[in-house]
Amino acid sequence: MDCLSASGLMDRLREEISRAARQGTALSCLLVTIGNLEELDREHGGELSQRTLLYVGTALRRQLRDFDRIGRPGERELVLVLPGADGPRGEVVARRVLERLRTIKIEADGKRQPLRISVGLAAWREGADAEELLAQTRAAAQRASGVEISSGVAAASPPALGRP
Repeated sequence: MDCLSASGLMDRLREEISRAARQGTALSCLLVTIGNLEELDREHGGELSQRTLLYVGTALRRQLRDFDRIGRPGERELVLVLPGADGPRGEVVARRVLERLRTIKIEADGKRQPLRISVGLAAWREGADAEELLAQTRAAAQRASGVEISSGVAAASPPALGRP
């Protein structure tokens, strides 16, 4: 999986924000959190959690366009950078991602268990920097955590999505 490091992700976000500001285009970010990754790590070791993250990243990559990027800002989260995607388009991607990820089951100790996934969505607003966009995306993912997987998408506030 082609995954940007935390610093590479922030660099890419800054580049995309600069491009969106210059060209007047949209930009959205999704943050995918795997809620039970730490539990997998603790109970079954780091190898299983790393394989799980790699598998999830590969599944995500298949849902994206060639120029979209995936970064890993934290141990159990992945960020998808979606240039040209406004809030509604980002929501379509978020729902497609959730639909795909809810089919993944991890086998450990002879049992198959689903991943606990939450997805946060934020659309860039003029004047916001990379840190603010990532913070909005994280806040949306936190609101989505604990929500049923089939509807575990939370968006940043409506103005961030360009809605009235």
